[in-house]
Amino acid sequence: MSGALKSALTLAVLGLLVAVAAVWGWAALTEPFPEDAPVAICEDAAVSAGTEVRRDQVVVSVFNGSGRSGLAGSTSAQLAERGFVAGDVGDSPQPAATTQIWASDPTNPAVDLVKQQFKKARVVPGDAIGVGVVVVVGERFKALRSQQVESVLAQADATFCKATGSE
Repeated sequence: MSGALKSALTLAVLGLLVAVAAVWGWAALTEPFPEDAPVAICEDAAVSAGTEVRRDQVVVSVFNGSGRSGLAGSTSAQLAERGFVAGDVGDSPQPAATTQIWASDPTNPAVDLVKQQFKKARVVPGDAIGVGVVVVVGERFKALRSQQVESVLAQADATFCKATGSE
């Protein structure tokens, strides 16, 4: 095989490799980015009677049932400062005069722990319009209780939406 033929063959192989690399590179460049699957903020967890439920395990969604702008956001921030996990924040579908905690089970330890953060809050049956424990702050809401309750013991077996990553 002559030197010119070897050079031509080598250049042809290298040219083919460059073309394949260019096609592969272009396909990789124009491929859409992978989408991250949303991570759930909480998952249902069963607790037995006598089990401690702490603030960092409880997700709280706060909704504004008053005419005051930003009340739900500021209340959610105050609860987060106390160690609760912030859930959804928004406007309530219906107005409220007092602070309400919407729950199907008023004896749930997560509901009890959140209720103890508020003055004169009452548990009422309501739809789950947010994740975790749903609080609707009303017109008469002024501030959280100054005394912070860090945990409660479950009085009976219960299930609540436990914050992802909490122990």
